[in-house]
Amino acid sequence: MRTLIIAEAGVNHNGDIDLAKQLIDVAAEAGADLVKFQTFNSDRLATHNAKKADYQTQTSDSSESQYEMLHRLELSAEMHKELMAHCAARSIRFFSTGFDVDSIDLLVDLGQDLFKIPSGEITNLPYLRHVGRLGKGVIMSTGMANMGEIEAAIEVLEQFGTPRAQITVLHCTTEYPAAMVEVNLRAMQSIQTAFGVAVGYSDHTVGIEVAIAAVALGAVVIEKHITLDRNLPGPDHKASLEPEEFKAMVAAIRNIEVALGDGIKRLTPSESRNKLVARKSLVANQAIKVGEAFTVKNITAKRPGTGISPMRWDEVIGQSALRNYREDELI
Repeated sequence: MRTLIIAEAGVNHNGDIDLAKQLIDVAAEAGADLVKFQTFNSDRLATHNAKKADYQTQTSDSSESQYEMLHRLELSAEMHKELMAHCAARSIRFFSTGFDVDSIDLLVDLGQDLFKIPSGEITNLPYLRHVGRLGKGVIMSTGMANMGEIEAAIEVLEQFGTPRAQITVLHCTTEYPAAMVEVNLRAMQSIQTAFGVAVGYSDHTVGIEVAIAAVALGAVVIEKHITLDRNLPGPDHKASLEPEEFKAMVAAIRNIEVALGDGIKRLTPSESRNKLVARKSLVANQAIKVGEAFTVKNITAKRPGTGISPMRWDEVIGQSALRNYREDELI
């Protein structure tokens, strides 16, 4: 199965439409399937006195509030249209996370038919109902959530019109960057087993190895932040991949997809050729005369594997030679 790879541009555009377009360019060049932004209205998303997370304070202006930061990073409806047009020109699919009901409606009006529920909205009942009523494909991140909260969110989506078969649940650790000790990647498989849903991984770790491992463990969606430069100011740049790193991750994931195969253990074409070289046959360990019995002393197993298999050892021992054998000759 082909993994859906989402390049999370998020708010790494820093409110600059030209920077946003450059992120689209590098995501397309890296081979991502979708490039994802964030759609929100700061007045509906946070109160004016909401505090920033620690990582946001460390990576952006510590004097501004979360509301001020969000207001600076908003994308207008016209900016959305401009970015969608740029995505079409670069042959990559535009995608965005709506953080409130009105933002979801904007994305619907713009023609989006797949919807991302961010980790922070998994306990927002009115929001979940609104997304559920759309009856469209849903990708839901589960950072900060326990199994009961994940179950409740899935049930709301189902109750209001989105079948479970259309829901993909992403395991996620909400920290930027996330420490390896807090990844707990096997939780992704626990979610799949518990709820019978397709699963994926939204990766906030440094590097590319965890995303690659997630694919090997069954992830069908990988989401990873992308930036032009990790040293740029902004809340998410530090936990993002630069263009060449993102390209390397995509290439590695595509290799893993091929390497996973179909699970049937069989001889490959190359192994068929190598088997005759690498396996062994029964061989005369010394000169053997016609009529002489084969014994543990006068036969052995050596390469190549073009003669009698050593698995027939017990069958051959004690039989009489039908002709003379030279040392090292195949029996």
